[in-house]
Amino acid sequence: MSGHSKWSKVKHVKAVVDAKRGKIFTKIIKEITVAAKMGGGDVDGNPRLRAAVLAAKTANMPADNIKRAIQKGTGELPGVTYEEITYEGYGPGGVAILVEAMTDNKNRTVSEMRYVFSRNNGNMGEAGCVSWMFHKKGSIVIEKNAVSEDQLMEIALEAGADDIQEDSGNYEVLTSPDAFEKVNTALQNNQIPVVAAEIAMVPQTSVKLTGKEAQQVLKLVDALEDHDDVQKVWANFDISEEELVQLAG
Repeated sequence: MSGHSKWSKVKHVKAVVDAKRGKIFTKIIKEITVAAKMGGGDVDGNPRLRAAVLAAKTANMPADNIKRAIQKGTGELPGVTYEEITYEGYGPGGVAILVEAMTDNKNRTVSEMRYVFSRNNGNMGEAGCVSWMFHKKGSIVIEKNAVSEDQLMEIALEAGADDIQEDSGNYEVLTSPDAFEKVNTALQNNQIPVVAAEIAMVPQTSVKLTGKEAQQVLKLVDALEDHDDVQKVWANFDISEEELVQLAG
């Protein structure tokens, strides 16, 4: 299992603190607005919007906020125009990092991204320097004690999953982006609890980290994720779940 999937699980298991809920809402609202702008406001006919609305509901966002975000995207309400942009760079230990952002001011954001990287023992690189190391995949994380491997394989592969990976405590179901929603729905229909599910940039290879480097990478990832313009951060670190829990505590 990729290190970032384990990190996603740890963050999902940790309670969402109220102080960060406003920031989470802001990121989801941006995604809903852009998804509606690009693919229309019909949730049933726009898979990206459907995924964003599901994330909003999971975060307990009020229905009115969701509706207004969609209307800003479709132009029914006035709103800010966001541009999607990806930044790439390296963290401690040579870890590859991809940053997905939405901004209304590219010049401001690129300057601030470069500052966050450099301040946290990283380096921002040129476009294309690390993106070749990642593939876009559906990633669904399930705890091993929630389902048997045979049952999971039968349900997931029948629904169109590509692969199932595991570590000491979790399974990670990998799908193509197109099959992600069908597989996730099949798991839910069979009452299999999902810890984390998202369209992810999954690394082809990973960098094992421990100790100080592990701590520095997580600090850099947290600093990037905490930036208002950043939507998602992907990295190819591999840190043991025990150490992740300890460092996240």
